Amino acid sequence: MSAREQTAAGRWRTMLPTEAVALLSSVSAPWWVAGGWALDLYVGERTREHGDLDIGILRCQARQLIGALAAWEFFEARNGLLSQLEAGRKPRPDVNSLWCRPIGAASWTMEVLLDASEQDFWVYRRQTKIRRPFTEVIRRSPGDIPYLAPEVQLLYKARSMRPRDQADFARVAPRLDPVARAWLRKSLSATDPAHTWISALDGSATRPSSGSRS
Repeated sequence: MSAREQTAAGRWRTMLPTEAVALLSSVSAPWWVAGGWALDLYVGERTREHGDLDIGILRCQARQLIGALAAWEFFEARNGLLSQLEAGRKPRPDVNSLWCRPIGAASWTMEVLLDASEQDFWVYRRQTKIRRPFTEVIRRSPGDIPYLAPEVQLLYKARSMRPRDQADFARVAPRLDPVARAWLRKSLSATDPAHTWISALDGSATRPSSGSRS
């Protein structure tokens, strides 16, 4: 392991979405809150504790975010290892996550998730036939914080099936509108026809969401 590599471990400082808005105010490329925080922004309240803050951006625009945080250091996370991203270099094609923190800080602060795209479409990197107009993938909270649409975030979570992912699905799925629920069901059927969430979606009752639909 080189001096620029380390095991993917360490403490995280809990960062709020509102802090990200201020921190990334100079980033001209679209970015959004992802992970569990995105689902909380959709629901309209904080429903559980979050160990970190995930920020999404299109892979092709990642250097704009990296360049805007000149006082930060970025590490490519892959296969349990972290490799420091050298200044001016874009992330490797097989890296989908960057761990970030201010230079000299002891705790990680933010994880940047790199999403695929093609022209004006967001593309699900795990099965590229699943795609959607980018304008339908990003929503905004009443406080104007951009976040990943809940059905897209749940599609990402469906692969891990950790206890918190199961809890997030149980909390959010009944709130999805019919279009979002149908999209998630179709996408799950394409990636894993036996996934347990498919039958759950068939039985989900729609409840009005407190999140914005923009």
